[in-house]
Amino acid sequence: MAAGPSPGGNTPAPAVKRARVIPIVEAASEEGDLYAARLKIQPRSIQGRFNTVRWAMVWLTQLLFYGLAWVPWSGRQAVLFDLAERKFYIFGLVLWPQDVVYLALLLIISALGLFLVTAVAGRVWCGYACPQSVYTEIFMWIERRIEGDRSARLKLDASPLGMRKIGLRSAKHGAWAILALWTGFTFVGYFTPIRELAAGVSVGTVGSWEGFWMLFYAAFTYIFAGHMREQVCKYMCPYARFQGVMFDPDTLIVSYDTARGEPRGSRRKAAEGLPVGDCVDCEWCVQVCPTGIDIRNGLQYECIGCALCIDACDQVMDKVGRPRGLIAYSTERSQLEGKPAHESWREVLAHILRPRVILYSSLLLFICSGFAWALFTRVPVKVNVMRDRASLAREVEGGKIENVYRLRIMNTTELPRRFALDVEGIPGAAIEDMREIEVEAAGSRDISVRVRVDAEVLAPGSHPVYFNLQAVDAPDVRVHEKASFLQPR
Repeated sequence: MAAGPSPGGNTPAPAVKRARVIPIVEAASEEGDLYAARLKIQPRSIQGRFNTVRWAMVWLTQLLFYGLAWVPWSGRQAVLFDLAERKFYIFGLVLWPQDVVYLALLLIISALGLFLVTAVAGRVWCGYACPQSVYTEIFMWIERRIEGDRSARLKLDASPLGMRKIGLRSAKHGAWAILALWTGFTFVGYFTPIRELAAGVSVGTVGSWEGFWMLFYAAFTYIFAGHMREQVCKYMCPYARFQGVMFDPDTLIVSYDTARGEPRGSRRKAAEGLPVGDCVDCEWCVQVCPTGIDIRNGLQYECIGCALCIDACDQVMDKVGRPRGLIAYSTERSQLEGKPAHESWREVLAHILRPRVILYSSLLLFICSGFAWALFTRVPVKVNVMRDRASLAREVEGGKIENVYRLRIMNTTELPRRFALDVEGIPGAAIEDMREIEVEAAGSRDISVRVRVDAEVLAPGSHPVYFNLQAVDAPDVRVHEKASFLQPR
């Protein structure tokens, strides 16, 4: 990549990529350690457009998470995954275990959406919407409010243990613990009605399982967001490891413009006539990084694509009177072609519209359309037919053969309904006794059904028979379920 002229008008200098070595363990053996001790990262707070977007995502995701559990709907919780009753309530939609196909489609949509976003803009999911990043940002905000910004926290870390340090640390960890417990309570509130759960917590009558999962989820939130932080992204999250297979030369990534920034140096060096680039080596890009990497050393798997280094660098460039974009979203192809990192939206759009992205988008649109169609045309009643094992087939009065079935009828609507039941597929087949069934709203009912057929009509063996269930008040709500009728020899 060709080097650009220095800001002071000096002759062009070749691009030099200088790695910044951060000592992790001072007493490393000559052969090298198998692992390195963690160097605690104290990120600097920064303001800017990408930080604003990150906090917008924090507010959006947390308002949904903490608030949605309290939204009422038709006398119940709007979103509730009732494992005890094996029903999932999502506003007006009631899903049963038989609806597992919708879960499969939702997982496929999520996977394709992740592939699409990663192919277009790298790890923006990690930087803006991943729960680990979101809660880490919230916990660090609490830390900054109590202990101060980066310099104050570094001084506090280095200071001896005293009353002030104990007080600040106690306040911080106490606030973390309260938030973690509230998060665990809200999480369990999506599986146990949250108002009942709140009443149980207030009087100390929470069930053992609810209490266990509240504490379990709270503990993991406290440990992951408060203590482990970037270690989860770097060592535990599998996405960081396999993200490379979803990147291509046209994927937008956070990039440092080496040709423009190197060699690094202060304005004093430029005044002395030494060749320097635009990078003043202030290391703000390193100090704001939540994973502690130096983006000037190139793309690294630890980068979560939060773009806070862009905000930091733009502010420094404004201060020194240089154009923004020394660190910006760019692509590998643009870097190899020597284009500046700061590209126009037209060039960015040209990178986005490529075969891989079009394929992912088409597949995602197709599956989303199928998912929406399946939900829209879903029949709000289900029937499971099982033979009564105690009496497969028997001869009754009148020379008829009787088969007994067990029917489970599930009403997936929010209103009670009456259904008419009949049978077809065999001449003269009839249902004894029961013809209409009432099922409560979002409930189920098990019934025993006796089907009789004249013995002379059928040959010995198994014959197909069909149960028709029709809603009395809705002609379009109809289920046609197949079973078998046994004629003994």
